[in-house]
Amino acid sequence: MSELWVCHLGTVEYREALALQERVRAARQAGELPDVMLTLQHRPVYTRGRRSGPGELPMGEDWYRTQGIDIVAVNRGGKVTYHGPGQLVGYPIVRIDDVVEYVRMLERALIVALGHEGLAARARTQDGPDYTGVWVGERKIASIGVHVARGVTTHGWAVNVENDLEPFSRVVPCGLKGVQMTSLIKETGRPPGQLKCFRRRAAFEVAQALGHRQRLVSQARLEAAAGAVGAVGAGSRLTERAGALGAAHA
Repeated sequence: MSELWVCHLGTVEYREALALQERVRAARQAGELPDVMLTLQHRPVYTRGRRSGPGELPMGEDWYRTQGIDIVAVNRGGKVTYHGPGQLVGYPIVRIDDVVEYVRMLERALIVALGHEGLAARARTQDGPDYTGVWVGERKIASIGVHVARGVTTHGWAVNVENDLEPFSRVVPCGLKGVQMTSLIKETGRPPGQLKCFRRRAAFEVAQALGHRQRLVSQARLEAAAGAVGAVGAGSRLTERAGALGAAHA
């Protein structure tokens, strides 16, 4: 079985992770790396995908920034979403043939991972592209959005584990008016402290769905293999020769 390199990064500022994923994708396109996935958290940020439209940030961008939440336009699919501490983000940089099947595969993998936590999660494929992601009943718990260049993905998935859900209520998340966001701890009633365990479970299930054997690699190993010079800020130890992955939503 082929390998999926998985690297746990901790908390990384979104723009730094965005630049990092591009460097890793270039290395993957050149055959310098196998498929890779980073898992991490972000500082508070709203990201706007290719399908974002007016009205999704009703307070205006300046107001959100005064609340300490950055805003970044990105090339992934999907519309506006929120990332923040306590949310698990996975950035697979992998070679694929069929982007629609890849998105469905990510949904299935996260559904399995959440099932192990006792949650009956589901996809809503029949409801159209705006409903991409994973749901518990009518509540959305995970977002997915990807970008593909020369057969290699960036961006990926985000699961609400124990993050503050209030920032979602200040926007039109995923372009869906009235959508209710939820999290693992809200649905299970468990206390905070669940992220590390769920991170391992989700990484394993995504690797399995991709047909890979998971191999945990350190930042230093990934950096050396990528062979690119870069830096990530104080939230992460990634410096010098970098390799990494991209961001999530829909």
